[in-house]
Formats: sequence, structure tokens, C-alpha cells
Amino acid sequence: MTVTPGWYMALAAVLFVIGTGGILLRRNALVMFMSVELMLNAVNLTFVAAGRELNVLDGQVAVFFVMVVAAAEVVVGLAIIVAVFRRRQTASVDELSELRG
Repeated sequence: MTVTPGWYMALAAVLFVIGTGGILLRRNALVMFMSVELMLNAVNLTFVAAGRELNVLDGQVAVFFVMVVAAAEVVVGLAIIVAVFRRRQTASVDELSELRG
């Protein structure tokens, strides 16, 4: 039995749904942050699978740019989360909404 691109697309859809569930259901900023990363990796998997099916390298090039943006997001996002956690002793998004002016 061979693994076709449809299997990769199905796996990516499952990963994306899990990430969406993490965003919608959890209130911890770190869990939400990991869920966004999971969703980005699901999109990367679809890019690679589609690129392989079409025999073009555009999917891998797009994944490279998505990973660069995700790495920058991790650096800035984690720095903000750690700074807020040190100051407030919580990573709950509900309590962070009180930081508005």
C-alpha cells in the first residue's frame, strides 16, 4: 500500500482541526501559542504534499518562508508571554485581557 498525497492532506486536516480546537477551547497562552504552531505545520504539510503531487518545488519554497515567519513569531511571542508571566504569575488569556489601557 502506498501513501498518496491524499493521506498527507487528511493528516494535515486533522492536525489543523486539533490546532483550531486548541485555540478555541484552551485559555492558556502557551497552549494557544503551540496550537498556532501546529496549524502552521499542518499548512506546511499541505504545501509539501501538493508540491510533490504537481512535481514542482513551489511547495518547499513556501514552507521555507512560513518557517522563517514562524521562527520570528516564536521569538517575539514567547518573549512577550514570559514577560507577562513573570509580572502577573499567570498565562491565562482571560486575565491578560485586563491589560487593556
